[in-house]
Amino acid sequence: MKVPSRGPPRSVWPATDAQRLTLVRWVHTTIYIVMASCVLVVLYAGITGAGGSWLPLAFALVSGESLVFAVSGMKCPLTVIAVKYGARHGAVFDTFLPERLTRYTLAIFGPMAILGLALVLARWLTWIATPNV
Repeated sequence: MKVPSRGPPRSVWPATDAQRLTLVRWVHTTIYIVMASCVLVVLYAGITGAGGSWLPLAFALVSGESLVFAVSGMKCPLTVIAVKYGARHGAVFDTFLPERLTRYTLAIFGPMAILGLALVLARWLTWIATPNV
């Protein structure tokens, strides 16, 4: 016995541009919070010399994000995707965070990331170069 066809397979969620935009905004908001936290962790570790198993991960994430920004012309690629799915520039268009919080992200977190990465790298290089006595 042959089972009748139910037509072409349905697309998986998210199916509409509005749903895709919502997904992009949630992903972007999550990444924003994680990356802002990592920048603060790396900066704190660079200033204080604190360390731990979390520091290499935070360092790698901030380094990777810096590379993504550099390759993307200092613009977040997720913003481009959000615009593709209908986000409009203005108040809160690519994340669920308030615009007053995200407006100066690059101007604030950029120098913090560079300083934190440089300080941690300098501490690691000093630690490697110091002979164990």
